Amino acid sequence: MAVIKLEIGDILTLKKAHPCGSKEWKVVRVGVDIGLRCMGCDRFVMVSRRKLEGKIREIYRKGHRLKPQESIIEA
Repeated sequence: MAVIKLEIGDILTLKKAHPCGSKEWKVVRVGVDIGLRCMGCDRFVMVSRRKLEGKIREIYRKGHRLKPQESIIEA
């Protein structure tokens, strides 16, 4: 089973916008559930990894833009 590697500090661009209008979220917690903070309104949410992986459009990590397929690790 392939898993997308997420690190604390990554900025995720999701397919759907938050009600505040922002599509960018910062990863603040990593585990079975992923803690995200909205870059637009600073709202914090916890999302299951499985649910989140299908909604990611891009990952910004340390100045690099990655597609989710480029960040897959084998579990």
